[in-house]
Amino acid sequence: MNNKMNRYDNRLLSWGIFLFALLGFVYISAGEQGFWSVKAPAPTKRTEVAVAAIGNKIYVVGGFGRLGVTGRVEEYDVTQDRWRKVASLPEALHHAGIGGVNGRLYVIGGFKGNLSWTPSNAVYEYDPGSDRWTAKKPMPTARGALAVGVYQDRLYAIGGYADGRNVSANERYDPLLDRWESRSPLPTARDHLGVAVVGPTLYAVGGRLKSSYANNLATHEAYEPKTDTWQAMAPMPTARHGLGSAVVGDRTYVIGGGPRPGGAFSDVNEVFGLSEFEGKT
Repeated sequence: MNNKMNRYDNRLLSWGIFLFALLGFVYISAGEQGFWSVKAPAPTKRTEVAVAAIGNKIYVVGGFGRLGVTGRVEEYDVTQDRWRKVASLPEALHHAGIGGVNGRLYVIGGFKGNLSWTPSNAVYEYDPGSDRWTAKKPMPTARGALAVGVYQDRLYAIGGYADGRNVSANERYDPLLDRWESRSPLPTARDHLGVAVVGPTLYAVGGRLKSSYANNLATHEAYEPKTDTWQAMAPMPTARHGLGSAVVGDRTYVIGGGPRPGGAFSDVNEVFGLSEFEGKT
């Protein structure tokens, strides 16, 4: 157990640095030169968390802490540079998907357990006003290490991993109707991928096969919700998984990620605009 926790601590450090880098980056305005600054550290060291924003608040949900998988949720106020603990998830989850719609937070899927990594199809809605979580209709396909994109107030749960295999499922959730429906599957089934939404298009980038560090991907595929179709796009220059993706203007920025066990990129920032990826520092 001590060896396992030491590995968790090492991963916590690398992923913690990446998380705060990503949070700072998302709030750079389009067209500005941009700069980095250090903000108040998160109260709890965690990895494999789910992160999403509602207004000027950023929520860090679940993941692995020092004692294993957790349901802890912490809220960061960007205007006040201040953290606070809010209501925990109804169950402890790691590698969950997450998205915000109409002032509510939705946590989708993930894994349960420290060693078994049992895939979940649970969906939980968080209301910041009442600080309460509500269970919603379960996702059709249980999985973790998936990606979630939001388009026209609907959440798209894409890819992931379950029971020793990659999942190609692309399932759409309507929070207003509390209803799921299956859409055209992801052409390259994979886990630990990123999804970014630019205009009417969802871009699925990177990831890995069968949750293996040896099978990182530079794959880049675009989904059009209006036609329910996928198209292959220019691959990333750097194959990686567990990456962060953000949109500024009409460009997708892909930051960090992991190439191998115990290692993570801190200096790889690539941007996709129009028809090709560009390398940045």
